Amino acid sequence: MTEDTDEQWMQAAIAEARLAEAKGEVPVGAVIIHEGQVIGRGHNERESSQDPTTHAEMIAIREAAKQLGSWRLIDTTLYVTLEPCPMCAGALVNARVPRVVWGCDDPKAGATQTLYTIGSDDRLNHRFECVPGVLGEECSALLSQFFAAIRAKNSPRNGR
Repeated sequence: MTEDTDEQWMQAAIAEARLAEAKGEVPVGAVIIHEGQVIGRGHNERESSQDPTTHAEMIAIREAAKQLGSWRLIDTTLYVTLEPCPMCAGALVNARVPRVVWGCDDPKAGATQTLYTIGSDDRLNHRFECVPGVLGEECSALLSQFFAAIRAKNSPRNGR
């Protein structure tokens, strides 16, 4: 993939993140690409579903597997706005996704580079290529603005 192509698909993941934000969810979005087409997309839905597994990546993985009719997501790339957590990185290994591209690192739960390296761990039966930092500033700004708005809303100066 070229840098331009990675940025194009990351924009699609950012669009998913904005859908999450509009619902009051943490703005994380993901898309899975196969042969130049989106075959899976998702955004965080933990609050609306009250299901801890409804991360953007997990939703996109489920949709892609359904589209391909296989749990093996070979020849695909996942684009996600935030570095995958341990649950999502494990699912990507199990789904045999060969390439994962993310926007910004996650210092609290990052499991592909920041805290853990699940995608490149030689002890696992599958590994994936890790491409960090694609449109990272834009992805980071989405999250920072979201959490700043929550803090401002909950501030004692707002009558709470």
